[in-house]
Amino acid sequence: QVQLVESGGGLVQAGGSLRLSCVGSGRTFSSKTFSSYAWFRQAPGKEREFVAAINWSGSTTYYADSVKGRFTISRDNVKKEAYLQMNTLKPEDSSVYYCAVDLVRWVRPGTEESNYDYWGQGTQVTVSS
Repeated sequence: QVQLVESGGGLVQAGGSLRLSCVGSGRTFSSKTFSSYAWFRQAPGKEREFVAAINWSGSTTYYADSVKGRFTISRDNVKKEAYLQMNTLKPEDSSVYYCAVDLVRWVRPGTEESNYDYWGQGTQVTVSS
């Protein structure tokens, strides 16, 4: 049993910043020491796409080319939370952002949707021009 809840979305002007948070809970989640987190996003009429991923220790991170240098993924294993710091936001970053967790692959995080079994409900990010 795994629940993921995202927060931190909202409306921001182009060039601004937002920080998304993802809190994990549940019996299965709490019993697992190691995990990988990822953030995906989906804009209206488009397929969900990979944004960033991080392994259990934070030593390995992957980013989509479109966000590299602007977004930073991080995690707090004590709080069982993951974060996505988004800077220099662009209108094309507007999407619903989803947090996902993989309880199997925790050394090298996956970048495909199929790598992740548990998903949050999403949080809306809107960037105005």
